[in-house]
Amino acid sequence: PDPDTPAPVRFLPAFDNAVLGYQYRGRIIDDAHRGLSVAGERVVLVDGRVSATWTTDRDATVTVTPLRRLSRTERSDVAEEGRALALFLSDKESDRVEITENP
Repeated sequence: PDPDTPAPVRFLPAFDNAVLGYQYRGRIIDDAHRGLSVAGERVVLVDGRVSATWTTDRDATVTVTPLRRLSRTERSDVAEEGRALALFLSDKESDRVEITENP
């Protein structure tokens, strides 16, 4: 696609190949956060870049922790994709998403 085409928000599982599968990961993750990929963190891609981590608890609430300041639109897009993930993980019983404060 054209380099100016925005990539949709994606929630990736721990040890996902998109983050681990390349020797040079600079196209997807900033050097400051590179250790997250080998630590097995679940990450959120915003416009194709690692921009947050995510966890879930027993009641299927998805909690997103931004690694950088997210714009209002980005937060909305992350919340929308997070709700879809929560519904999937909870067999459609929960759509709860919490996004912590921007750093």
